[in-house]
Amino acid sequence: MTDFISRRAFTNFSLGTLGALAISASVQAQTPITREAVWADMQSDREIPILMRWPAGQGRCGMVIYSHGLGGSRAGGDYWGQAWAEAGLAVIHVQHPGSDVNLWRSANPTKALKDAASAREFAARVSDIRFVLGEVERRQKQGQADFARVRLDAVGMAGHSFGAQTTQALAGQRYAASQANLIEPRFKAFAAFSPNAGPERNRLSPEEQFGDIKRPFICLTGSLDGDPFGSFKTPEPRVAVFDGMAAGSKALLVLDRADHGTFAGISKPLATNGPAAAVLRRESASLALEPQHHALMAQITATWWAAHLLGDARASASLLMPPKLAAADVWRIK
Repeated sequence: MTDFISRRAFTNFSLGTLGALAISASVQAQTPITREAVWADMQSDREIPILMRWPAGQGRCGMVIYSHGLGGSRAGGDYWGQAWAEAGLAVIHVQHPGSDVNLWRSANPTKALKDAASAREFAARVSDIRFVLGEVERRQKQGQADFARVRLDAVGMAGHSFGAQTTQALAGQRYAASQANLIEPRFKAFAAFSPNAGPERNRLSPEEQFGDIKRPFICLTGSLDGDPFGSFKTPEPRVAVFDGMAAGSKALLVLDRADHGTFAGISKPLATNGPAAAVLRRESASLALEPQHHALMAQITATWWAAHLLGDARASASLLMPPKLAAADVWRIK
């Protein structure tokens, strides 16, 4: 059964209370260490730019691997990454060559973006994430100091838009065109910002697509979170991802007046000018509410990781009543 939580249920639950559920109190609010690198995947002949955030201190920590949206970079999701690292998680932001920021340098960026939303680039993204996860394991075995901190039994996967679809695949989404299973068993929990049932929704029901996703999964979308290319204007294809999953540690957040750019998690408002503005048209209401929406999602997802990567019982209980939701926001759990 799905639980619908109303605004009235949240009024006595403060951000301060939720803040007390931080993954490691000893590192909360301390400045994480940020490093950039390029890792070479010899098997696929790809050079993968990454940005790593290491929580303060030397203690053991969980980790989240993050995949940006179409036309993004390792700087994508910086708001989430910073918040999760301050809460005690290591975070690796992965940049995917072929569907990254370099598309904006094309003579026709819109066409380049549409062309990059392909099965080939999707497969490359899945391969990139597997490679990065394997590289973390390899570096830990070598005894590299930072990587020795990572709890390999507490690794999560997150992404935005095309990165959310990458996340869905690794969590266990099914596809009509192929019986191949892309599931990655080393991930313990997932978060998808602007998930999407995609063109598969014309061939498979949500239950057929997402019924095999058994591990904890949170979907985050908004009332204005349409497709930037115009195939849909309302978030139903995104909500369908949640609807198709079997009950058990699943959650859906729909934020009133949040648009597609809200969920990119960029600290500065996204695509208000420049070439991206022609593709990603922002709503004035979304821009005005973005700081509030970002803070709320950062807090909820940090608590999600505490509950589902590290087994924090208080965090799990708090997810029944997240704070500061607006009257028209929706929170569903099942």
